[in-house]
Amino acid sequence: MFSDMPVGIFDSGVGGLTVMKEIIKALPEEHIIYLGDTARVPYGGRSSETVRRYSVENAAVLVSRGIKLLVVACNTSSAVSLEVLRKQFSVPVIGVVEPGARAAVEMTRRKKVAVIGTETTINSGSYETAIKAIDESIEVFGVACPLFVPLIEEGWTEGEIVDLTARKYISLMNNSVDTVVLGCTHYPMIKHVISRIVNIPLIDSAIETAKEVRTVLEEKNMRCSGAGEKMRKFLVTDSADKFARVGERFLEYKISDIEKIDLVG
Repeated sequence: MFSDMPVGIFDSGVGGLTVMKEIIKALPEEHIIYLGDTARVPYGGRSSETVRRYSVENAAVLVSRGIKLLVVACNTSSAVSLEVLRKQFSVPVIGVVEPGARAAVEMTRRKKVAVIGTETTINSGSYETAIKAIDESIEVFGVACPLFVPLIEEGWTEGEIVDLTARKYISLMNNSVDTVVLGCTHYPMIKHVISRIVNIPLIDSAIETAKEVRTVLEEKNMRCSGAGEKMRKFLVTDSADKFARVGERFLEYKISDIEKIDLVG
């Protein structure tokens, strides 16, 4: 049955596993294939043309595995690749920027939203563009937080170092904002730290993306029947051992079905 085909997810590395985790929570009956392009991570320093090419290659692999829906769990790819992916592939394509932007518009009352993310995501203005496309009167303040990703991947999600780093970045935020968007898929790993410091609502794009996946599957009558054992398949382009080690902290369970693949470029 078409509805029993897997959901495909790709990211440049492990960050998109926070999206996968939320999709599993929202849709535990679904089969999932995750592709981490670990040989070419990070995408942030690449040109838009290169990121689009990488995204098409990742999507083609997942589509060839028989997916029914594609999730682009990478902020950089979501910012520049969704249009070309939607034109080139027949499956529904969902990114992480639009769901987070919509949630921020719904949440803000003073129409002042902060977005925290990597330097590339903030410099791209992707969240500001998406938010203003819905309500151009909303002010968007971007704060780049380049140290969060390496800290999280080292497993430093608690303690003085991550706390001080978070306080430093948050001190750069406009103090009139009433909503904060976590504009990087790594950041849910330290959401508890950020929430404690800012004490205002946080928008977790991973959660919002999972909600959108559920909505699309229901609207298209593509929810899995729930029969049989659930597939959780992982594809990587390099460093399978490191991916498994770091990824298990993100997912909070052991990664076993992992396959190394080769991509051009």
